[in-house]
Amino acid sequence: MTDVEGLKKDAGIAACSYVSSGMKVGLGTGSTVKHTVIELGRMIAEEGLEIVGVPTSLATEKLALEVGIPLVKLSDIDGLDVVIDGADEYDPQFQLIKGGGAALLREKIVAQESSGMVVVADDRKRVEKLGAFPLPIEITPFAHQATIRVLGRTLNCRVNCRMAGDNPVITDNGNMIADAHCGPTIQDPIGMEKVILNIAGVVQVGLFNNMCDVVVLAGANGVETFVNPNGRLK
Repeated sequence: MTDVEGLKKDAGIAACSYVSSGMKVGLGTGSTVKHTVIELGRMIAEEGLEIVGVPTSLATEKLALEVGIPLVKLSDIDGLDVVIDGADEYDPQFQLIKGGGAALLREKIVAQESSGMVVVADDRKRVEKLGAFPLPIEITPFAHQATIRVLGRTLNCRVNCRMAGDNPVITDNGNMIADAHCGPTIQDPIGMEKVILNIAGVVQVGLFNNMCDVVVLAGANGVETFVNPNGRLK
């Protein structure tokens, strides 16, 4: 295991400190938060932790079942206590870009139903201004190229359909992903989110504004925890 992978594992495990018995927990998607899911499974088996989980992707659902986490449907419960998820970027205001794993719609639904959000990441994801990571936008398959053209004109940047080989990436919801290459220029992510969501054909955008309460970060100094002073978790 490389140093980066080892630190990501440590961060994923450290995030479990925000989970206790009786909680309803959103289970995120990605290479760091998978370690959280695995650790929660171990805590259930070895420490008697009692939780239920709501996965944000089919991949996370599969992993959670493999490690023994009981799952429920979000529609069948009244909200979540916490969600633990990854991020592709986060800025000093704790605003996020997510969607590199093409799970942004389910991730955002789960996040908005949660009373707190813990992000696990490595320090490459910490930025002064969002946008170096191409902004993922989930769009409908119908006339998707027309939607992409409108996005390009509106955002004044290159927007492309995310591909897997010769075929478009299809999300768990049957949609497509458009990636907007705007560069590290997003000064008003809240305003930008509203503009993008106003475009017909757009299902959701990977700007997660005013949702992140804590970042558990793996970096050169080991694992550090940063708490949003305006957040819901202390």
